[in-house]
Amino acid sequence: MTTDHPQTLGKTLPDAWDYKGRPAEGSKTGGWGSAAMILGGEACERLTTLGVVVNLVTYLTGTMHLGNATSATTVTNFLGTSFMLCLLGGFIADTFLGRYLTIAIFATVQAMGITILTISTAIPSLRPPKCVNDTGCIPANSKQMTILYLALYMYALGTGGLKSSVSGFGSDQFDETDHKERKQMASFFHWFFFLINIGSLGAVTVLVYIQDNIGRRWGYGICACAIVLGLIVYLSGTRRYRFKKLVGSPLTQIATVFAAAWRKRHLEMPSDPSFLYDVDVIEEGHKKKQQLPHSNQFRFLDRAAIKDPEINVVNKWNLSTLTDVEEVKMVLRMLPIWATTIMFWTVYAQMTTFSVSQATTMDRHIGKSFQIPAASLTVFFVGSILLTVPVYDRLIVPVAKKVLKNQHGLTPLQRIAVGLVFSIIAMIAAALCELKRLIAARSHGLTNDPTAEIPLMHKVTGHKPWLADNLNQGKLYDFYWLLVILSALNFVIFLACAKWYVYKDKRLAEVGIELEELDEHAMH
Repeated sequence: MTTDHPQTLGKTLPDAWDYKGRPAEGSKTGGWGSAAMILGGEACERLTTLGVVVNLVTYLTGTMHLGNATSATTVTNFLGTSFMLCLLGGFIADTFLGRYLTIAIFATVQAMGITILTISTAIPSLRPPKCVNDTGCIPANSKQMTILYLALYMYALGTGGLKSSVSGFGSDQFDETDHKERKQMASFFHWFFFLINIGSLGAVTVLVYIQDNIGRRWGYGICACAIVLGLIVYLSGTRRYRFKKLVGSPLTQIATVFAAAWRKRHLEMPSDPSFLYDVDVIEEGHKKKQQLPHSNQFRFLDRAAIKDPEINVVNKWNLSTLTDVEEVKMVLRMLPIWATTIMFWTVYAQMTTFSVSQATTMDRHIGKSFQIPAASLTVFFVGSILLTVPVYDRLIVPVAKKVLKNQHGLTPLQRIAVGLVFSIIAMIAAALCELKRLIAARSHGLTNDPTAEIPLMHKVTGHKPWLADNLNQGKLYDFYWLLVILSALNFVIFLACAKWYVYKDKRLAEVGIELEELDEHAMH
């Protein structure tokens, strides 16, 4: 990674500003010098986030004395909230605060959340007493759970705001019109992904070991220090950052197109799309956005681009350009594909919930004195990512280019398909592993512990609940088989959606426009 800017020396960038609001100079701002600060902050954030998430289910079951099903639900709700709040964070960044301030503010919220979590593990009154043979385990009371939820959901809020802006702010540090910086931008995303997994690797090994063997307060305390360190590293690059003008949220564009189309739903659709409102070149900040050709899908949205003579004051809420309409159509075309990935993330969530619960019941000793923490088995997941990424780039892509006659190797849809297939295989392996584990448990007489009260929602599955608080008395394997069936059905739906989907460059080629022409136009 180099920090020099030979091609941008003395060059002022028209679409970027420095921290004082002046046009950014290519030699004094941006590039690897500022991107490295963002990467450092992200590595610390990933270390903290996975350090909390991957071992959370054992904290809920072992310290807070919650059942396996309740603990798994709590973890998945926490993760789901984090991802959903990315929409809020992105909207705030694109519309009001900008990416820099959004990252700084939400990283501070993250730090507050993990600090509260650390305090809750250090103060005895904020967690239930340890289990006693005579009285059993007393679950956490409402006060203790309130503090825990406050910590977790503050952290989820911070994560959502942060994730939506970090990679985008990193790409802002490179000038797309400069050939060298455009290549550096691609390298930035490789480093970004690499450091995310390095942080994850540290979390599932070192941090998990500290939490299980030294104490939660120390493990979560290190997480708190890491996120504060990441925030300091991030803020230290303020003078070198490039800041881009706010262009508005894509959510706003979608809302305006739908609002304009609904408002003019009574108007007759023109027979020729050329009558729809559009401009040759759309100014977006200082960047030019080339117009897109009309498509016949979702034609009800075309009404947004019809000029209504009865409207005196024209604004974006009653008149959209055809290009804006087509961009919204592109989003709608992607929605079915996106929806089919939800099942993948359902499978993914098992890695930090029931898989960890399974691991706690297994013999994880290496030698007589060392025991692998249950959550550290996630290292195989992180390690496989670090291994398969270079294998994919160096081996699979060259072969796929020759076999499939595609310059990129596998297309995005083909890569998604491979991921969905592997998620099905993973659940088959998980179900078989659970069956093997139960056979071993029964052969050693480990299924006679007192059974916890069975929730009503689980009674419909039979005499034994699928997701029992005591895994040895449940049918977790049936839950995994259900995920296999649902994932297989989901894959069939994905294939249908993928067949219907048309790539942007192919659709443009049908009307005689090359995608490279749009990219060239956007850079001038």
